[in-house]
Amino acid sequence: MELASRYGEGPIELKEIAKKENISLKYLEQVIIPLRSAGLVKSVRGSKGGYSLAKPPSEICLNDLVEILEGPINLIECLRDPKACQKSSLCVTRDIWKEVSEAIYRIFHGITLEEMVNRKKEREGLIPPMYQI
Repeated sequence: MELASRYGEGPIELKEIAKKENISLKYLEQVIIPLRSAGLVKSVRGSKGGYSLAKPPSEICLNDLVEILEGPINLIECLRDPKACQKSSLCVTRDIWKEVSEAIYRIFHGITLEEMVNRKKEREGLIPPMYQI
């Protein structure tokens, strides 16, 4: 969120993000590695160095982050591998879990970092709430 809200302002040090977001620096150091490897985050070395998003927040959806950090959303094993259960082709419960997984995917895919930043600003009173019909 911090990288998205400060997009275009230059690199930010992890210790600054950790302090601002009240997150462990050690945790951030572990999280940033796969994000950088996937090309969502870029780093700059040196005294004015740090991390920044590699593309605009409007082009990064929540699903991108979830899949990089957690892997594909499969709430039960037989969704990933139908052979894991002999009953998977007849299983109504599996169908329901599949629907739930697909709904989560749609929601995560439909929300960008830009939208998350705007929601945060709304809650903080920095921008007026969106009026929806």
